[in-house]
Amino acid sequence: MRHALISAISATCAIATTMALAFPASAAPDRSRSRDEGAASEYVVLYNEDVSPGRAHAAVKAAGGRIVHENTDVGVATVVSRNPDFTTDAMEHRALEGVAHNRVIGEAPKGRSSTEVETATGTGALVPGRPGKDTEPLAHLQWDMKQIHATDEGSYETEPGDRRVLVGVLDTGIDGDHPDIKANFNKELSRNFTHDIPKDVDGRELDGPCEFTSCVDPVDWDDNEHGTHVASTIAAPRNGLGISGVAPNVSLVNIRVGQDSGQFYLQPTVDGLTYAAKIGVNVVNMSYFVDPWIWSCADNPADSPADRLEQRTIIAATQRALDFAHEHGVTLVAAAGNQLVDYTKPHADNASPNFPSVPGEKPHKRTVSANCLSMPTEGEHVIPVSATGPSTRKSYYSSFGDGHVAVAAPGGDKADAPDGRPDDRRGIWAAYPEHIARLRGQLDPDGTPKVPSVVRSCKNGTCAYYQSMQGTSMAAPHAGGVAALIISRYGRPDGRGRLALDPWVVERVLRGTATATPCPSPNTVEYVWYKLTDGKWVKNTSTQTCEGRARRNGFYGEGIVDALRAVQH
Repeated sequence: MRHALISAISATCAIATTMALAFPASAAPDRSRSRDEGAASEYVVLYNEDVSPGRAHAAVKAAGGRIVHENTDVGVATVVSRNPDFTTDAMEHRALEGVAHNRVIGEAPKGRSSTEVETATGTGALVPGRPGKDTEPLAHLQWDMKQIHATDEGSYETEPGDRRVLVGVLDTGIDGDHPDIKANFNKELSRNFTHDIPKDVDGRELDGPCEFTSCVDPVDWDDNEHGTHVASTIAAPRNGLGISGVAPNVSLVNIRVGQDSGQFYLQPTVDGLTYAAKIGVNVVNMSYFVDPWIWSCADNPADSPADRLEQRTIIAATQRALDFAHEHGVTLVAAAGNQLVDYTKPHADNASPNFPSVPGEKPHKRTVSANCLSMPTEGEHVIPVSATGPSTRKSYYSSFGDGHVAVAAPGGDKADAPDGRPDDRRGIWAAYPEHIARLRGQLDPDGTPKVPSVVRSCKNGTCAYYQSMQGTSMAAPHAGGVAALIISRYGRPDGRGRLALDPWVVERVLRGTATATPCPSPNTVEYVWYKLTDGKWVKNTSTQTCEGRARRNGFYGEGIVDALRAVQH
C-alpha cells in the first residue's frame, strides 16, 4: 500500500479524547483586534457532542474562524481563520472538543485541462494464460486467489458475489473506465471528497499540477494507481480479460478520500466514512492512515501541546466516523501497516508528522507506546489485516502484533525466497491505469509494457494493464472481498434493493472461517530482502517475533482468510 501502507493495534484500546479547557465560552477573553492579522490557515474542528450546533458555530466565530465545510453527522468542520492564536482561542470554548491543522488549498497553478489528459488505447498481443479451466488469461499470475481459494473451482462456483452488495473503496480514486473494472463500477454513487493540492505550505510539490481545471478529479479517475489496484483486487469481473477479483460480481463505489500524492487528510476521511454509511455501503476498504501522524498519541512528551491536541482530535474525529459507519451496517476493513513493527510494543517513529501543517515543520524522533493509535486501523470496530507472501509466510514488511492483527491475507512479498531477491511474480497483480503507465514511460509507443512489473491483456481489440504491487494495502482488499462474499451469501434484502448483514456477523464469519496458521518455529524470524540503491543491491534485515497461539497470534491473527470456507460456512 502506500501507508499500509499502514497501521494498527488492538481494536479495543481506550481512546483518550479529554482535553483541558481553560475557560467557559462566556469567560473567553476578547482578542478580536488581532484575529485578522495573520495569514489564512485551515483547521479541522471537532464539536463537543453535548452541545448544539449553534453553540459550536458561535464558538468558532468567537475564536476568529469561518466554517467552510461541515459534517453534521459527526460534528466535524473545516474552518478558515487569520487568527494566529485560533487553536488556543478555540479551545477556550466548551462547545469545541478539538482542533487540528488542515491544509489551505489556496490558488492552484494551471495544470492540464481534461481535454489535455492523454487517453491511449493499446493494441498489443494478449498475455497468454495456462491451458485449463481458468476463464481469465492472467489467472496463472494470481497465486493470491489460489491461496484463499477464490478461483473458478473454489468460491466462484459457490458464490461469486451479488451486485446488490456495495463495496466502498476509500482510497486515491478508481479508474472507472479500466476495462477490467468498468462492468462493476457504480459511477452514480461514487464521490470525490478531495481537492488536488499542487504544493505544500513550504512550496514543495505535493499532488503536482492539477489534471483538471477545477483541481477536483472526476469520480472515475485515479492519478495515483493505489485505489485502482485495491478496487480490482476486490471485484475485477470474470470477463475473459486479465484477472478476476475476490468477489467478481459485487459493485464498487469510489469514495475518494486520498490525494494524488497518496496522503489522507482528516476531513475527507471523516466525510467519506459518513457518506458510505448514508448510502448503504456494505463494506469499506481503508488501506491508509490519517496523515500526518503515522501513530496519533494523546500525550507523547516528545510532541508539542498543539501537536498533542491535533493527534487527540484525529483519534476522536475518526472514531466518531467509524462508529457512525458501524452503526449503519458498514463492515470496516483496514490494512495493518507496513512499518515492520509490533504494534503492541513500544517502537520508534521517526517519520511523523510526514508533511508540514505549518511552514518549516519537520518529522521528529519519538518513541511510540502501545497506547498510541494509527487511525483508522486501530479504531474500534475495524478489522486490521496483515499480509502474506506466496509461501504463506507473513510478508517481511507487514506490521504485526498479538491483539492487533485480526486476520491475514495475501499482500505480496517479492522477497519471499531463500535469497531475498525481489521478483515481481511474488507481488499482487491488479488493474493499473493506462494513463499513468504512459506518463511514467513504462510502455512502448505501441503499448507493449517495457518493465517487468507491468503486463497487458487484450480481448477483441480492448487492452488493459496490470501492475505488481505489495503491501498490507493489497492484503486488506482480499479480506474486504471475502467480507463482500459473506454478505452476498448470507445477507437479506434491506428494502432498498440491496443486501444487508450486521457487521459483527460478517466479522465473526470472516474470522471463524480463516485458515488457522501458527507462528513459525522458531517464532523469531530474521527477514532478508534486497533493495537496488545507486545501482547496487543492498541487503536489508529485520528480526520479528510472533507471539500467540495457533488460532490467534501476532502474525496471522485468527488465520489466513478463505473465500471458499466463508461461503460454505
